[in-house]
Amino acid sequence: MFRLFYSVFIFTFSGLHLFAQEITKSPQYDSIVKYRSLAEDSETKLELRYKYAKKAVDISEKMKVDSVILRSNRVLSTVYLFQGKLDDFSKINYKNLKLSRSLKDTLSIGIANHNLGYYHFDKNQNDSAYYYYSTAIKFYDKVEEIPRQAGALSNLSLIQLNEKDYFGSEESAIRALKFLESLPTTERNLDDSWILYNRLGNISLNLGLYDKSLEYHKKAIEISNKMNNGFYNKNLSIHNQAFVFRKKGNYTKALDFYTNLLKQEKLFEIDPTFYPLILDNIAFTRFESGEKDYDNMEKMFKEAYKISDSLEDPITKLAVTIDLSKFYKAQNKIDHALQYANESYRLAKETSSNDILLESMVILSELKPGDEGKKYLNEHIRLSDSLLQHERGIRNKFARVQFETDQIQQENERIAQQRFWLLIVSIVLIVAIFLLYIIITQRAKNKELEFKQDQQKANEEIYNLMLSQQDKVDEARAMEKKRISEEIHDGILGRLFGTRLSLDSFNLKEGPEGAKIRLQYINDLKNIEQDIRQISHDLNTDFVAGSGFVDIIKTLIETQTQAYQLKYEFDCSDDIIWENVSNKTKIHIYRILQESMQNIYKHAEATLVKISFQLKNDVICLTIADDGKGFVINKSKKGIGLKNINSRVDEVNGTIEFDSEIDKGTTITLNIPYIN
Repeated sequence: MFRLFYSVFIFTFSGLHLFAQEITKSPQYDSIVKYRSLAEDSETKLELRYKYAKKAVDISEKMKVDSVILRSNRVLSTVYLFQGKLDDFSKINYKNLKLSRSLKDTLSIGIANHNLGYYHFDKNQNDSAYYYYSTAIKFYDKVEEIPRQAGALSNLSLIQLNEKDYFGSEESAIRALKFLESLPTTERNLDDSWILYNRLGNISLNLGLYDKSLEYHKKAIEISNKMNNGFYNKNLSIHNQAFVFRKKGNYTKALDFYTNLLKQEKLFEIDPTFYPLILDNIAFTRFESGEKDYDNMEKMFKEAYKISDSLEDPITKLAVTIDLSKFYKAQNKIDHALQYANESYRLAKETSSNDILLESMVILSELKPGDEGKKYLNEHIRLSDSLLQHERGIRNKFARVQFETDQIQQENERIAQQRFWLLIVSIVLIVAIFLLYIIITQRAKNKELEFKQDQQKANEEIYNLMLSQQDKVDEARAMEKKRISEEIHDGILGRLFGTRLSLDSFNLKEGPEGAKIRLQYINDLKNIEQDIRQISHDLNTDFVAGSGFVDIIKTLIETQTQAYQLKYEFDCSDDIIWENVSNKTKIHIYRILQESMQNIYKHAEATLVKISFQLKNDVICLTIADDGKGFVINKSKKGIGLKNINSRVDEVNGTIEFDSEIDKGTTITLNIPYIN
């Protein structure tokens, strides 16, 4: 057996190896590799890259090799992404996900989920994006794909931050940083680390942990100093530090940071929108600190507004307009405050900046009189409640996805064990296969042994029931024998003795009178003969013959129906002589009836069960009918209970039929050979 198994394995392995060789040596595969290479060349125009990638996919699909199709699809997927064709990008990644699952390609499953996460994030479908990124992380972890895992965690953290799940975002960012720390120090990895530290600083700011926020921004600055092109990153972190100091009320420190940034001309060459933003922040920080030079502040605000407007930068312009509305409102310049509050309200809606939109609503509700002001206040309440409900809903969805991935640690342990066994298999392949064969065989034997033990236990239970019933039968027989013995001794023997003595005394008498007396005693002897014949008949007919198994069945029915609160009707034909039926068959009948009644109790919701034993054409017909809710037979044949019943029916060479109608009940008809 082992030699056969080994031969089949070697043949299969060799066949797969030869098949792989045939693919890689085919002219079609060479063309595919060539077109893929051209499609991945970043120096080539996107239009040509798309043509090459599409050609590789077309040839791959003609080869009908899933692994080749998957690899070509991934190249085309990248081209779609660069082209901005996100709908095509999503469609091909759904195909890749299906293909990679059929191939059980863990890395490809992770990549497809990662790409789908990006697609849904771009479409602002954060719950779906969260699901796909979480799934990608799980599969990356299985193959220790650390760079991709860090990237997916970083994106997951951003989604959580956008949905104001600050603690979840912080946890994901820290996990991503731990992965990045284990990777080589490259410009890309340093930039990713800076992004995460900067995000952690913003998260701590939103949580009101200002000192912790400053620590994270300081760490981000340290990272940017290690970068070759970290100038912009560094100054953005300094800007974020200034904002934290402003929130802490340390306006002097904040102004120092902002003023130093204003001197960085190179910064504004890189990002022109930075200049008006810093102007706005300096003006508003001075205003918050209590300075009274309103003209100078107003001049800075107006310059920031003008530049952001000329740059067509709605985000910076939004920040300036909300600050201007607050600035003018504090000076009681209602018309100016209303002008910029209205503009802030409009820009916030256009850019979906809900936080500033809420601020603008509050200002407008305070500036506008009467019902008009109340309108903005009511709108503020509705939007605030809607956002809060949305955030809670998203976090609940995040929690459900997280629940599915909470078992990652256990999965890691399982994978480590699998790797260990795979290592052994690669070193001692033949020995491992032999051991595996032994284990599988032993498990099969153990299951068979367990089944026999369970069967033996069931047989013992029924045997004990039969013994208990047999004790009752034996006791009844003993009492009957005692009664007959007393009847013979006290009745028949006494009468015989008296008749004999009487005949002896009249034996010598002759004549009509003697003949008459003898005739009388002859009649007495006839009566005694009839009594003896009746006793003989009673002894020959066992009043409990065949009733032992019926009593066991009746006891089972009474016990089960009482426990299940069911009414029952029981009928057993006297034509069945149970002594002619094997114990094996009786045991199986008992168990089938027991299992059927349990199923009626668990599933049928019945009130009445009818059980009948009839003998037809040397076949025992057992009918079990209930008035329950019924079931769809084809959809319910896979239950363990029904499998057990079918197995027992096969054991006694019988047949079974199920007839059920919804809300009308179920009837089970079992036919078993009488002599088995």
